[in-house]
Amino acid sequence: METFKCSVSDALAEELRRAVERHPLSLDEIVGNALSEYLRPPGHTLFQVSTSGALVAGIYQGAVSTSELLRHGDLGLGTFEGLDGEMVVLDGRIYQVHADGSVQVIEKDLLVPFAAVLPFASDNTFEIPDPCSLRGLQRICDGHRRSRNVFYAFRIDGVFASVHTRAMRAVSEHTTLLDAASVQPEFHFQNVSGTIVGLWSPGYAAAFNVPGYHFHFISDDRMRGGHLLDFTSLHLELQVDAVSGYYIALPQTEDFLHATLPIDPTSALYKAE
Repeated sequence: METFKCSVSDALAEELRRAVERHPLSLDEIVGNALSEYLRPPGHTLFQVSTSGALVAGIYQGAVSTSELLRHGDLGLGTFEGLDGEMVVLDGRIYQVHADGSVQVIEKDLLVPFAAVLPFASDNTFEIPDPCSLRGLQRICDGHRRSRNVFYAFRIDGVFASVHTRAMRAVSEHTTLLDAASVQPEFHFQNVSGTIVGLWSPGYAAAFNVPGYHFHFISDDRMRGGHLLDFTSLHLELQVDAVSGYYIALPQTEDFLHATLPIDPTSALYKAE
């Protein structure tokens, strides 16, 4: 066991002394437990930037940096400032699928208006050997959800006969989500290997997340992707991670602080999807 020497404020030292008096633990045990809690990776905790209601209201300014986003997870999805394309977070890298269909790995620090990520940790891999579609995948994922009251993250790797995606086009500030969704370039890919990244959110989360399933796709060559509309698979492997914690980083912009956000943006979200 190692010994460390450090300095703490007088106020913190007093709190430590009080903690030792209150608990049947030694000073070493209290400090060790506190450090363990602080340094422990936030497993199974979904970290979200802003809310879906803010997107519906047209609040697309960046709130959290991409580097900060990756501190909280290695798998997830979202969008970029001004709804400039679709975000896929996979294996600790952030990819931007542009409205022209091109894909860019994000190397520099950017601000993000909406995203949800987690440190993905699945205990099991399930084979989906038969041809499958998006609707079929949703039914299969339903079978691996033990509750309707917690969030779930999914990673699906495999070979696809066809993939149908779309990507949002950048819009001006305060354009509503429905207006932005009226022009969404769509893409069709054939015979491609890739990964689907997905989230499932409970119905009660409609005020701050997209209820139900939300899937994004990226090819293995990182050249094609987008928000997933449908697909036909040849062989897939499914991994599932049940979320036990949920954290939202709320924007501090003037637009967000003074906006009148919809209580239930579900209808607008489904139309945009």
